[in-house]
Amino acid sequence: MTTEPPRRRLVPAIALLLLAPWTAECSWGGFTLTGMPFVVLVLAPMYGGAALLIRETARRFGLGWPGIALLAAAFGVIQAGLVDQSLFNPGFLDDTEFADTRAAAEATLVPGLGFSARQAVDYVGNHVVLTVCAPIALVESYLGAGSRARPWLGRPGLTAAALLWLGGSLLVFADDGGRKNFLASPVQLAVATGVALALITAALLRHRHAGPPPDAPTPAGRPQTEAGPPRPLRPALVVAAAYVGSTIAPGWPGVVLALALAGIAAALLTRWSRRAGWGQRHVLATGSAGLVVAAALAYAVPTYAPASPAAALVGDVAISVIVLLLVGGAWWRVTAVRDRRRAAAPAGRPASPPA
Repeated sequence: MTTEPPRRRLVPAIALLLLAPWTAECSWGGFTLTGMPFVVLVLAPMYGGAALLIRETARRFGLGWPGIALLAAAFGVIQAGLVDQSLFNPGFLDDTEFADTRAAAEATLVPGLGFSARQAVDYVGNHVVLTVCAPIALVESYLGAGSRARPWLGRPGLTAAALLWLGGSLLVFADDGGRKNFLASPVQLAVATGVALALITAALLRHRHAGPPPDAPTPAGRPQTEAGPPRPLRPALVVAAAYVGSTIAPGWPGVVLALALAGIAAALLTRWSRRAGWGQRHVLATGSAGLVVAAALAYAVPTYAPASPAAALVGDVAISVIVLLLVGGAWWRVTAVRDRRRAAAPAGRPASPPA
């Protein structure tokens, strides 16, 4: 366990707890500026608790970012399939400004299970990109290299995070506005549970294969790979292209395209991240790319509840400013840490891989 003072470990944990609900529900334009604080406070236990538990589990067991992505996908299935059950409720968005998306969703219904493949890709994918990966990458980028790879919480903190997530999820499940008075069938619930457990199992098996964390120096006597990682802009563009490309085609062709793009992006990122020199700048660029795209697209997305054009625009501008400050500040912090490490390296001895 880390020897850092409890306060220094709790600050990033609280930051992640509050940032996750904002990136999950506000960063893409779902709420006006005045509604954002309420959304963050109400959904922090569920979204923030889940992001914190996933991050702590991954760092304790050395699951790496592929493990984080798998656990995030499991959370997406649990959230949409078991908690608010939006995945199985065809009328879940009927009382929102997204009611007109129902026809497109029903065009990709999976026979016998009563859920839209299009919505499954969107719901789970957004939880992976926005609810979990983006806030973890951002918060960790503000920390020193050692704190990024270490757990922040002890057993009492983990218990508190688990209770927050469980309590927040139960509140949404029990609230009429959360589950919309809908209850999925036993078969649907069993399928969602089975998929979530399979994803969790696959993630936990990652500890046997996960490589060193970003910025870890190459062990003595172990040769570095011939080719280093690409510049951080390239993995960011890969994520952005997959995120945007997943929305351009309707129906089953769009579902196939979205899954293909996600698979290609995952393969490229896994390959690049195994190269010596892959550092926190690459992690930040990769993790925040989807968030930047979501913020840019917010101007074309309506809010859940009707809002005036002025209120919607103010909210969208606020989103752009917040995302630019978050990502820009994280980039400055990572670069500053890298420069200090380089300056502190003994003369004639190469510094550890770049951040």
